[in-house]
Amino acid sequence: MTSVSRVKGRGSQSNPQNRFESVHYEILDEGEYHTADRKIKTHFYRDNSKSALAKNDSPDIPFTFDLNPYRGCEHGCVYCYARPSHEYLGFSSGLDFETKIMVKDRIHLLLEKELKKKSWRPQRITIAGNTDCYQPIEQKLQLTRKCLEVFFKFKNPVDVITKNQLITRDIDVLSDLAKENLTTCTISVTTLDKKLQASMEPRTSPPELRLKAIEELSKAGIPVFVNVAPIIPGLTDSEIPAILKRAAENGATGAYWVMLRLPYAVKEIFAEWIRREYPDRADKILNRIKDVRSGKINETEFGKRMRGSGEIAESIKQLFDISCEKFGLTKRHWPLSVDKFDNGSNVQMELML
Repeated sequence: MTSVSRVKGRGSQSNPQNRFESVHYEILDEGEYHTADRKIKTHFYRDNSKSALAKNDSPDIPFTFDLNPYRGCEHGCVYCYARPSHEYLGFSSGLDFETKIMVKDRIHLLLEKELKKKSWRPQRITIAGNTDCYQPIEQKLQLTRKCLEVFFKFKNPVDVITKNQLITRDIDVLSDLAKENLTTCTISVTTLDKKLQASMEPRTSPPELRLKAIEELSKAGIPVFVNVAPIIPGLTDSEIPAILKRAAENGATGAYWVMLRLPYAVKEIFAEWIRREYPDRADKILNRIKDVRSGKINETEFGKRMRGSGEIAESIKQLFDISCEKFGLTKRHWPLSVDKFDNGSNVQMELML
C-alpha cells in the first residue's frame, strides 16, 4: 500500500484546479511506497509587468495604491486570500502559489518612473497588499528595500505590512522615512502558538520573532501596528487579548484585525489543512466560520467580508475593542505627510520663472 506523504515546509498539500483553466494536473505517484516527506523546490520567474503600482477600488480596503514586488508567496499560509490571484497567471492557488514565484526585478525602476510623472499626486502607498514583501527571497533580491529607498528619495509616504522579521534589516531606511513622517509598519500576528504557526504559516517568522520585530521597529522611532489577522473563529479568536497584550508590551502603536476570508479554492486548501491537523475539531471550526459568514464558508459582500456578521462576529469585535482599550492600542490610523513630496517638478518650475 502506498502511504500518503506530505509536502515538506509547505502550507498547501495540493494544487486545486484553476477556475479559468479546463486542464488540471495532479501528482498521482512519485514512486512506490512513499514514506518520507516530499520536497518541492521553489522556482522564480521574471515578471515583466509594466507598472509598479496596482490601483484598488474596494471600499473595504483603506488604501488606493499598493505595490507588490512579488506575485505568489513562499510563506505558504494556508488561509491566504491572495492565492486565487495566481490563477490569472495560469497557475494554481495551491502549491503553485507558494512554489512558483513571479519576481518584478525592475519594480524599483518602474516605481521611480511613476513617481516622476507630472500626473502623480503624492499619497500613501501600501507594500504589499497581495503578497509578503519580506518573504525569504527578499533576503537575496532586496527589491522591497530598493523601493523604500525610492520612496525616501521622492518623500512619498508608504505603509509596509509583513509577517517576517526580515523587515528589521531595513530599519535604517525605515527610520529615515519615519523621521519625515513618511511611513508606518504593520506586523501581522495570527497566533502565539509556535506549533500552530509552523503548520499554518510554514515559512513565516515565529511569533516571538514577530514581537521582537515590533520592539526593534518601535525603539527605532518607527510607528508600528499589530494586525491580528486573520482571526479564525474557533481556532485563534481566544488569543486576541494575549496577542494585543504582547504587542503593546513590545511597543506597538495601535492595532487592527481582519476576519478569515476563504475565497475560491482557498476554502478547499484550508479545509484540507484543518481536517488533517485538527481532525477532532475540524467540523466545529468550519461551522464556526460559517456562523460568521451567514451560513456560508465565505462571504464577498462589501462591508461584511473583512469583519463577518452575526453574534459571533460581533463578540469577536467586542473582545478586540475591549482588549485594545485595556492595553492602550486604540489608534487605528496614523496620518502621514504628503507635503514633502518632491519629484523634481518644483525645481523645474523655479527654473522656468
